[in-house]
Amino acid sequence: MKLYLKTKDYSVSQEEFGLVQHPELEMLITKPQPKEIDRYYQSENYISHSDSKKSLLDKMYQFVKRVTLFQKVKLVDRYVQDDKSILDIGAGTGDFLFAAAQKGWTISGVEPNSEARNRAFQKSVALSPDLESLMHRKYKVITLWHVLEHLPDLENQILKMISLLEERGALVIAVPNFNSYDAKHYKESWAAYDVPRHLWHFSRTAIKKLFHKYGMEVVETRPMIFDAFYVALLSEKYKTGKTNYLRAFQVGLRSNISAWTTKEYSSLIYVLKKA
Repeated sequence: MKLYLKTKDYSVSQEEFGLVQHPELEMLITKPQPKEIDRYYQSENYISHSDSKKSLLDKMYQFVKRVTLFQKVKLVDRYVQDDKSILDIGAGTGDFLFAAAQKGWTISGVEPNSEARNRAFQKSVALSPDLESLMHRKYKVITLWHVLEHLPDLENQILKMISLLEERGALVIAVPNFNSYDAKHYKESWAAYDVPRHLWHFSRTAIKKLFHKYGMEVVETRPMIFDAFYVALLSEKYKTGKTNYLRAFQVGLRSNISAWTTKEYSSLIYVLKKA
């Protein structure tokens, strides 16, 4: 497989990794993929496993998370009229499921990280450590908010998810887009590569082709506007060692303006249904 670029783990280990092109899909693969991946998540910098508000960047992340929670619940509401059952895979500290429960959803969730599960439990959101414990039922909606890129044994995981989906259910997936303006601008310093925690790196074409193999069709694609700004802030820090707020805002804005015509936003939400 052809090397696309070399990057490194900026947030934990500082180890170098390569991104190689998938032979068939417009997708990148992190190489090597560590066998013991857990140690790369053991960091206070990994904010999705915490509710940290220590730094200004943390506070911005938590603010954006609160704003987008409403938008996410509103999106999934459009696809279900009754029996509002939802499974969130990679639920983190449970904020999305907590918001969904307040809107009448019957919630289930999976989160491998014990600390994140404990934080979710404090919000009255009980999460399972793995998907296998939830294989006894089906769901109207299954969500993965920036989780698909983390999953080992990707295609087997996709098969499991589809088997848990109701016949007319919806699979909702949010992932970074390496064809975005900000990805091309920052190159190896683009924070959304986040190696080796991100094992796979998707394009719009890759998502469409990958899930088409399993009888799933993309019925809607929506941008995640805030991601361009947040990713640019992290990327500036990785690239220059400084948090250049003005420069990051400019790059994030350019990325979103560019995407108005190209549709290549920094991150995208895909809604998929069985064809």
